[in-house]
Amino acid sequence: MADPATYRPAPGSIPESPGVYRFHDPAGRVIYVGKAKSLRQRLNSYFADFAGLHPRTQTMLTTAASVDWTVVNTEVEALQLEYSWIKEFDPRFNVKYRDDKSYPFLAVTMADEFPRVQVLRGAKRKGTRYFGPYSHAWAIRETVDLLLRVFPVRTCSTGVFKRAGQVGRPCLLGYIDKCSAPCVGRVTPEEHRALAEDFCDFMAGNTGRFIKRLERQMREAAAVEEYERAARLRDDVQALQRALEKQTVVLGDDTDCDVVALAEDPLEAAVQVFYVRGGRIRGQRGWVVDKVEDATPGELVEHFLLQMYGEAAIPREILVPALPPELDAVIELLSEGRGARVDLRVPQRGDKKSLMETVERNAKESLAQHKLRRASDLTTRSRALQEIADALDLDQAPLRVECYDVSHIQGSNVVASMVVFEDGLARKSEYRRFSVRSDEGDVASIYEVICRRFRRYLEERVATGELDGGPEAGEEIGAVPPGQRSGQEDGPEDGAEIGADIGAENGPGAGRAAGAGTPIDPETGRPRKFAYPPNLVVVDGGPAQAAAAQRALDELGIDDVAVCGLAKRLEEVWLPGDDQPVILPRTSEGLYLLQRVRDEAHRFAITYHRAKRSRSLKESALDEVPGLGPARRQALLRHFGSVKRLREASAEEIRAVPGIGPATADAIVAALRGESPSPAGQGS
Repeated sequence: MADPATYRPAPGSIPESPGVYRFHDPAGRVIYVGKAKSLRQRLNSYFADFAGLHPRTQTMLTTAASVDWTVVNTEVEALQLEYSWIKEFDPRFNVKYRDDKSYPFLAVTMADEFPRVQVLRGAKRKGTRYFGPYSHAWAIRETVDLLLRVFPVRTCSTGVFKRAGQVGRPCLLGYIDKCSAPCVGRVTPEEHRALAEDFCDFMAGNTGRFIKRLERQMREAAAVEEYERAARLRDDVQALQRALEKQTVVLGDDTDCDVVALAEDPLEAAVQVFYVRGGRIRGQRGWVVDKVEDATPGELVEHFLLQMYGEAAIPREILVPALPPELDAVIELLSEGRGARVDLRVPQRGDKKSLMETVERNAKESLAQHKLRRASDLTTRSRALQEIADALDLDQAPLRVECYDVSHIQGSNVVASMVVFEDGLARKSEYRRFSVRSDEGDVASIYEVICRRFRRYLEERVATGELDGGPEAGEEIGAVPPGQRSGQEDGPEDGAEIGADIGAENGPGAGRAAGAGTPIDPETGRPRKFAYPPNLVVVDGGPAQAAAAQRALDELGIDDVAVCGLAKRLEEVWLPGDDQPVILPRTSEGLYLLQRVRDEAHRFAITYHRAKRSRSLKESALDEVPGLGPARRQALLRHFGSVKRLREASAEEIRAVPGIGPATADAIVAALRGESPSPAGQGS
């Protein structure tokens, strides 16, 4: 725990200009970013009266080891730079608005040839129009079910759509006229897209023209005595009217605004937003935030506006409970993002004031519910970490835990995973995976991976000047031969799963601090990939695996990281060198947390192993080609990109690859297509 006086800037060294400042921890990670009209006045307030600061501000100051700042010309520039750095560094002590629940959206995939209507959650996709968010998915489905009578747009998945086209028969919705059945050619792509555009127009609030058009068609049908068609059109009108009834009219028809309300206590605040489009409430969304400083409602609103509308669509009017202190600068930024003037104001009377009170009641309810859930979560996690510390005789609770697991099938395609839990929660942006070179079993693999991970840690400490040099045995222990490091340590887990969590848990830019693979730069504060050490290393296995991990740390000279193994059979915790395991009660929260960490490492390792095995199986088809060695196999795959494209290539195209002769090209074609090879030199 650092003393803030040890890194307090010298008197008079802080400029009085506007700017943005950053606090760094001992590893160089940016842990807090702030802005100020006067840097001197703002930073001096941190060091003047430590006892009078907010408890979380005190924690931030004792966690930090240094502070720096950047001077800017205007308050708008300060706002922009602060927002950019919060996105880039994901500081742990900054205000982070976390969704209090996962909200569904109604989405129309306009980028598809045949647009599809569906319910989606999570990150937004390019080429898709979104409506909402809504409180409940069932509310969306009820609305869609009513609208499909009038706008029979496709709602089926890609697989169902393709199968229907193959068999020439639509699904049930096509038979009951709730789908125009483009899968079997009942409508052209242009006609179906027109239906999807009308659907989007109706959802966007342009409802009047559709109801008027249907009523006119109904009267025309009745006039020519087409009573069955007139009855269907009447039912369509009623369906649209019922869909509109589900969206409460609260303001004038031409009103588009977001209504933001706060509820707070000394430690946390809840934010609720109601989205009003065309005078109707189209959806709502909520966030909960930890308060690091004694922020005023206006300051909380300012933080929220910058984070919320940094990438989201900005309406022409935003109603807030309090105006931000930098009102003009915030309005200028929002207007620049929208491309038109944005009005930001506090409603004083009338319907907008009444709606603000309703949103405020929702915010208070959201905060109350969150406090009930969070009290349980915090208590449980704190108890679990303390139980682990007591069982393993640690000096303090292991706030950062790394777990390692090895995965293979009979010694082939050996891989390992490293997962990270901080404060009892998964930190997926810092997961790592290893392609293991050792083929001597799990114990040797654990030893190799621990060596490589902590050898990199020591190298990066040397690079930052924390150490004068690596360990004496550093060149031998887990050493990586020249040219073999590339591709051996991979980045964080990719795909949809990590995207929802980053967005939801770590925020934009997660994984760049303490895990992004770049050296620590004193100007940017970014550590390298393995620069942040754990308090506890957990390995999946028993005493042999735990001993191998401890041996690797001992040989590297690392003595401040605890090690244990968790054996699956009886869920025993093994400490290196102990003859008997540590037995945690089955009801122990500490054991449950260790199991979660171990199971997550196992899942991550299995996922990587399956991907690697799949790639190797695809390449194995070339192993049977006589005279085709590893170098020429790699040249072929680099040239064509995949085995599939290589299989589709002709012998003449294959011969274009350097090093591939006519006979070899014919042999490749024969091996991949199951044909008899042609005589040498005559092609296929």
